[in-house]
Amino acid sequence: MNGSESGFNPAFNIATIKQVVNEAIERVAPVSVRMQTPTRLRDLIRQIRAARTAAEERSVVNKECAYIRSTFREEDSVWRCRNIAKLLYIHMLGYPAHFGQLECLKLIASPRFTDKRVGYLGAMLLLDERQDVHLLITNCLKNDLNSNTQFVVGLALCTLGAIASPEMARDLASEVERLIKSPNAYIKKKAALCAFRIIRRVPDLMEMFLPATRSLLTEKNHGVLITGVTLITEMCENSPDTLNHFKKESGQREIVPNLVRILKNLILAGYSPEHDVSGVSDPFLQVKILRLLRILGKNDAEASEAMNDILAQVATNTETSKNVGNTILYETVLSIMDIKSESSLRVLAINILGRFLLNNDKNIRYVALNTLLRTVHVDTSAVQRHRTTILECLKDPDVSIRRRAMELSFALINSQNIRAMMKELLLFLERSDPEFKAHCSSAMVLAAERYAPSSKWHLDTLFQVLLKAGNYLRDDTVSSTLQIVSAAPGERQAYAAMRLWSSLERSAVCADATEKQPLVQVAAWTIGEYGDMLVSEASNAISMVDDDGVDDFTRPSEEYVIDIYQKLLWSTQLSITTKEYLLLSLAKLSTRLTTKPSQDKIRVIIDTFGSHIHIELQQRGVELSQLYKQYAHLRPALLERMPPMEAGAPEHDAEPEHDKPPPEQDALLDLIIGSEPLSNGDMEHAPAPPTNNNSTTNDILDLLSGLDLSTPSVPTPTTAVSVTNNNMATPSLLLDGLFAPAQPPVQPQETVVRALERNGVLVELVAQRGGDTAALTMRARSSASTTITDFLFQAAVPRTFRLDMMSPSGTVLTPQGEITQLLKITNPSKTPLRLRIRVSYNIDGNPILEQAEVNNFPPDLFN
Repeated sequence: MNGSESGFNPAFNIATIKQVVNEAIERVAPVSVRMQTPTRLRDLIRQIRAARTAAEERSVVNKECAYIRSTFREEDSVWRCRNIAKLLYIHMLGYPAHFGQLECLKLIASPRFTDKRVGYLGAMLLLDERQDVHLLITNCLKNDLNSNTQFVVGLALCTLGAIASPEMARDLASEVERLIKSPNAYIKKKAALCAFRIIRRVPDLMEMFLPATRSLLTEKNHGVLITGVTLITEMCENSPDTLNHFKKESGQREIVPNLVRILKNLILAGYSPEHDVSGVSDPFLQVKILRLLRILGKNDAEASEAMNDILAQVATNTETSKNVGNTILYETVLSIMDIKSESSLRVLAINILGRFLLNNDKNIRYVALNTLLRTVHVDTSAVQRHRTTILECLKDPDVSIRRRAMELSFALINSQNIRAMMKELLLFLERSDPEFKAHCSSAMVLAAERYAPSSKWHLDTLFQVLLKAGNYLRDDTVSSTLQIVSAAPGERQAYAAMRLWSSLERSAVCADATEKQPLVQVAAWTIGEYGDMLVSEASNAISMVDDDGVDDFTRPSEEYVIDIYQKLLWSTQLSITTKEYLLLSLAKLSTRLTTKPSQDKIRVIIDTFGSHIHIELQQRGVELSQLYKQYAHLRPALLERMPPMEAGAPEHDAEPEHDKPPPEQDALLDLIIGSEPLSNGDMEHAPAPPTNNNSTTNDILDLLSGLDLSTPSVPTPTTAVSVTNNNMATPSLLLDGLFAPAQPPVQPQETVVRALERNGVLVELVAQRGGDTAALTMRARSSASTTITDFLFQAAVPRTFRLDMMSPSGTVLTPQGEITQLLKITNPSKTPLRLRIRVSYNIDGNPILEQAEVNNFPPDLFN
């Protein structure tokens, strides 16, 4: 039954109610009442906009608020609706308007539709979490949900979906479930959307709505279809059991054929002015269906096979001249790459992304690069066909597109295209912005080490990276380059010394060594180790032709080498670290060079550093000078050539973005009902912790190292507990009290739990006892050298617990800074606490997502 059938015409009442009320007031009210007609909303807006200063605006608002308060004291005010409307406008300007909450409830209880509409709008904007107010509005909502007028029911459903608390949702969920089965399409659509909001707020109510969702996909009304698909998608994303229910139990896999049928009808349907958007029939419904098909077909071969044909039809028949068609194609590509689709279909999807790269719209190009980066490991050969277009994106003026193109380019590097790709990336490194140089250079060093076709090409590439990256090169790149040079054969070491000498000489002559200090450090170390090969006659026989065909090496004299060193050491712009490299290299050259003038000149330079203002250089100068005096007989042995360095494990934080699995964008996962701990496979992004140079390789020795078992100490009031992803406590916790005397232990009132420590970010949870409710304070600290932005801490607890998270102290974590956030956990059942946390942040523009489970809280936390 609609509004016209029940005798209720909202349009008529809205248009005439004002006139009827005004005529009644003019007939019966005295003159004093007629003079108090309130200001209209449009007039109030004009007055506020006409205010020239903030003080004048506050004066207008305060005056109007005072008048509105006075009218609220009247029991039967005919202007309550107008006053609430003005109060809502004042609230949207940022002024307090909480005193209008009860007046909104009075409007909701009014039988007139105009009052109900404004009252429900006020309830959505003004109501807080006060229990008495929520109880009153719950009764009003229940009455209106049973109204005979569809528009009143729609208002109640919209309001319930917007402000429903968990208690309100549980009280009214049965009414919403009944309305989903209503024959009225308008009510059914609103009820499905309300159920969607209720499930998000209270996931436990999901099972109640399962039977009612079966009929939503059989409707012909597009509004009901799109809300039904949205509701089912939310259920499947949040509950694996519900996903299996829709896959298998719901009519023996009827849901996938139904979705395929609806999507096919949308593609083949003729022109429909009601649903047409830029020549495409209802693109919003198509996108929702494609997203649901992606969820249903993931890891399901039978469901994937049922949707392969329709996905191919959508990919080939959708118009790409408008953004509407591109949106549908993008969702189609995501669905193809996520399900178990055929190889030819995946190639078609990647070709669609390749066409996106040629689009003039920057947003479409960025989306294409981002999607290719996520799918490059699925079908690398298909993405390789678009390598030229991807490399062209490195020249795009948009910084976001260049970043994604750079990451995708590194993902495409293999042993066949390493030479061509490195040439393009070297050009990009030379002209790129400073923010790209550190990440790009580190990734190039790793790629060259993995796919280098020859040792000579490898060295040439490393030296080019050192030359073009300048001071933006990471310190680990310098050390890895030195390791590669030291482990190379003797002829390659001489070649490296000559190449680096040429670069060092140009930097000294052109006075640009300050901007290339990592290159100077590598050159100083290499020349100090292999300087004898540099100045010997045998160097003329070594080919200096690099990949560019340049042979510009001239064997230097010993005096000229020392002059270059002296010029660099005398420079006031070089860092202390670089001068330490140069000074030690010069001391080593004293055992490589043979002429006496060279020896004397080196000794004079070293002696001058014995009185240097910097204590580190002064100490080195004094120590090296002693090797010329009291310990001259030990100098050749102490300064002899170093043995080849052993290659260490690469640091995971230096890996390029494409070597890490892309973080999923779903919500925080709920805790597993069982007792199995979270494994590394459950993490969406968990790079290994950085290597600790002080740790041993023996796990048993490392576990017990540092324990003093002879004199155990009494536990202090604050006990630190270290928690890893494998849920293992530190040795101090495992053996705590094992050797303690038989006396009552001191009960700690506060427990510090180390929950996560990655990439220089330490997350601790400080737990305080409080009966049924415990307070956890999250403390995040940073030891990184750069500022961390967009810091977000999330947590989840089992369903028997209640978690309330307060607002964090900030989202930007500075070096040595701290962010805190308060968590209140209620545990009526007194069961052990299990907490799953997720931390996301950005370091140098790179998004990081970490996840771990913490379950080593004290067992008496809730006592």
